[in-house]
Amino acid sequence: MIALRHRLEYFAVAVLAASFRALPMKFGSTLGAMIGMTFYVFDGRHRRRAITNLASAFPSHSRRECCAIARSVFRHFGSLLVGLLQFSSLSPADMRARVEFEGLERLQQAYASGRGVLIFTGHFGYWEMLAIAHGLEIGPLSLLARPLDNPWLEAMLKRIRTCTGNPIIYRRGAVRRVIRALSVKQAVGIPIDQHIHGADAVQVNFFKRPVATTSIVAALALRTGAVVIPVFALGLPGGRYRLIYEHAVPPPVDEGPEAVKEFTQRCTDVLEKYVRQYPELWLWMHRRWRDTMPEMRDYRNTRGANGRRDIV
Repeated sequence: MIALRHRLEYFAVAVLAASFRALPMKFGSTLGAMIGMTFYVFDGRHRRRAITNLASAFPSHSRRECCAIARSVFRHFGSLLVGLLQFSSLSPADMRARVEFEGLERLQQAYASGRGVLIFTGHFGYWEMLAIAHGLEIGPLSLLARPLDNPWLEAMLKRIRTCTGNPIIYRRGAVRRVIRALSVKQAVGIPIDQHIHGADAVQVNFFKRPVATTSIVAALALRTGAVVIPVFALGLPGGRYRLIYEHAVPPPVDEGPEAVKEFTQRCTDVLEKYVRQYPELWLWMHRRWRDTMPEMRDYRNTRGANGRRDIV
């Protein structure tokens, strides 16, 4: 039964993907925003979670402001979906024409160190386009990822992610493969904004609340001497993108038992800076703070003064 459901899901997505790729690029963002708003209206569970998370992260914001940002978040992720399908189907020359780079000299300095490069980002902005463009313009970027539950959709996503030569490193047995990539002076891309559990988790603060975060970036950087570079991708008019390579995150001076936590906090602080500046570009629907539930304004069952729910 599960296998049949997976096939049906894949067939539906494949049909939609083919339709999206056939559209002119200028219509992709509009169509994606419409898809995102459809989910905002009908996916109450994720809508409520996004608004609640926003209310906790921005306590000075009103209910109406949190709802407005949440709508923008859903529109963005709808546009990201359509944009990724369209972008990945372009020729290499057309891809290059749609991307501009900022801070490349910082990345080049990191490569010149000869110790490998650890690139981190989050589920923020246009991170999927970021990896594709990096692989095309700069060189292979090994991507640390968790496979989708649907193996058919995972195969589709893998084809997209590897279309410019980027290897995928799945989390099981990842450390050995990451170290191998760094040993041959390659870059490895790792998202650091998802909840994890287990021995690899370290607790740091994100929007002044504790979150369980992967320690792999900090641990490997301290172990190998690899340079840690934050990277973010923003959208530009006309279906174009700007990739921003930030300054390298300096490792702690003290390499004691708290070094991994301190390093992870420094990386998380950079991510938070971007999310605060562009809150509409981050995945607020994710249960990022699932281990801690301090008192917050929870809009799951509340109505505004006009009697309408958080959907407005």
